[in-house]
Amino acid sequence: MAMDAEHWDRLGALHTRVEQELAKALQQHHSIGLSEYRALARLAEAGEGELRMQELADLIGLNQSSVSRLASRLESSGLTRRDLCPDDRRGVYSVITEEGRKLQKKARPTYDDALRAALDSAAADRNLRPLVESLRP
Repeated sequence: MAMDAEHWDRLGALHTRVEQELAKALQQHHSIGLSEYRALARLAEAGEGELRMQELADLIGLNQSSVSRLASRLESSGLTRRDLCPDDRRGVYSVITEEGRKLQKKARPTYDDALRAALDSAAADRNLRPLVESLRP
């Protein structure tokens, strides 16, 4: 059992380290947060560029309240818009705008480079190296 806890702690450390680097790079180069980027990426990949708010929350690991605040920030920046579900008036969609697509596409290389660099850096730590190696093909 102690091994499970030790591995879990290492995974948490790796996750925190990588998330911090991703967030820093996206903020510096594109003035967006990591959650904003992930929301735009999920919306850009979605059919017709839209997802129900609950689907978006599940995909990026946020609760309903947090995804609502995130959607409001993205909307006020012109990166997304809200739309009501025609079949269920209670259903609300977040829809990526053309401006949102452009920003996500522009930020993608920054995200990929920061991810690669963060994993490379973590691999230099002997405690994290096996985890990083298990993530890479």
